[in-house]
Amino acid sequence: MPSAAPCALVIFGASGDLSKLKLVPAVYELAREKLLPPDFALIGYARTAMTDDEYRKDCRKAIEENARSLKGKKPIDESIWKYLEQRIFYCAGQYDQVESFTTLNQKLTQVDKSCNTAGNRLFYISTPPNVFEPIISNLGKSGCAVRHANKSPYHRVIIEKPFGKDGASARQLNATCLATLGEEQVYRIDHYLGKETVQNLMVLRFANSIFEPIWNYKYIDHVQITVSETVNADDRAGYYDNSGATRDMIQNHIFQIMALVAMEPPSALDAQAIRDEKVKVYRSIRPIRQNQVDQFAVRGQYDAGRYNDGKKDIETSGYLKAKGVKEGSRTETFSAIKVFIDNWRWSGMPFYIRTGKALNKKLSEVVVRFRSPPTTLFQKQCEAPVFPNDLVIKIAPDEGIDWRLNGKVPGGTLNIQSVALDFFYKSAFHKEPPEAYERLIFDCMLGDQTLFIRGDEVEAAWNIIDPIELGWLESKLPPQQYVPGSWGPQRSMDLIELDGRRWFQTDQAGADPIIACSL
Repeated sequence: MPSAAPCALVIFGASGDLSKLKLVPAVYELAREKLLPPDFALIGYARTAMTDDEYRKDCRKAIEENARSLKGKKPIDESIWKYLEQRIFYCAGQYDQVESFTTLNQKLTQVDKSCNTAGNRLFYISTPPNVFEPIISNLGKSGCAVRHANKSPYHRVIIEKPFGKDGASARQLNATCLATLGEEQVYRIDHYLGKETVQNLMVLRFANSIFEPIWNYKYIDHVQITVSETVNADDRAGYYDNSGATRDMIQNHIFQIMALVAMEPPSALDAQAIRDEKVKVYRSIRPIRQNQVDQFAVRGQYDAGRYNDGKKDIETSGYLKAKGVKEGSRTETFSAIKVFIDNWRWSGMPFYIRTGKALNKKLSEVVVRFRSPPTTLFQKQCEAPVFPNDLVIKIAPDEGIDWRLNGKVPGGTLNIQSVALDFFYKSAFHKEPPEAYERLIFDCMLGDQTLFIRGDEVEAAWNIIDPIELGWLESKLPPQQYVPGSWGPQRSMDLIELDGRRWFQTDQAGADPIIACSL
């Protein structure tokens, strides 16, 4: 692994959940893997008043409860903690006051000297989106971060999602970023791109000769992308009511996965070449006009009911009765869309996308369904002897790949059953994949933007979503209610089934019937 240069990492929103659940534990794991530079410092920044020692205690608790290697059970490695503890600091301040950032700059100057961080600064903005712009502007006004062109010392900014709530706000936020920093200093993060299986998509496609010749509409019938959650939005409905499933998941996470599945081979494995090809995918997507939205997109809201999330039973009064939801809200907790990519590779072949809250199972997966082979050889013995061939790319919770083929069941009759050739990262490599945030923070330290989103990517993705959102504002068709713990509203089933296809269900995948054929 390459080594990172000395640096100071500033976490804005240090008292928030993301910092405690993911960011601080990721720093510990990087130290455990010996990927942190020896000269490193962590500075937490938030409105909450706190001393350095109090923040250090909070960080230790976050690590003990959430670090991947500890899982709340193993004791913290005291030698690693001793190294980190003396390099953790805290700075309290407002996000919209330049004076607070001047204080932060003074703290950073002190840390540069005491921890030998060489003036390299990495700012992670993990705050509510309404303060993204003030933070970026004040970083520039206070001198905390200055524009540079890949010079040392470096100043880089990681910005969490959502990057805008529509195309206009995304363009405004991009303009704010580029008024202070260069594009090479801005790291728009999507943690899905840090997952091992998502990174493996390019290796799967371009490092295996078996796939590339058949990776097109001639051999693939369609592609499904599902990101489902068992949790509901009851506890954060006030925030969620201003976004919805389409903005929250499809515009960023799912579109990033789709672009990696659909893109052409890049000319090189560098940030510029890969992101160029992803942008081409977005620009090739057939626009869904406002008057077509009910034909190509489905929205739903979970109703009242009791369901099990895989661990415990959950009771919900339904999204419309959740605290903070506006009366008669049409914000969707479930979204499904049918997308066509109008280029040579995917001409006329649909991509089906769905995501939602309070669904049957927590999973993220891509299903590439290949066209069925001719059945002439078997049609005299049985009506439907072959199942579709599916390549199932499992992103979460179990990272791996299933390749579903047809095989004969041993015996005197011709019984055909769908069988799976699979591998999982844990069993194949005998190593647990790192958390996405570990990889992404480390890449930012290295200055590698490959797994981050470029400004024109964000705007191109919003250009697809904006007409759908506008169409739903004008549509007379409200979100369809669905039973919590199900796979969503009936109209989402119709979206694919009226095309003669069906959603792939992980819990049904191994239960395809055996077709008994007489010889």
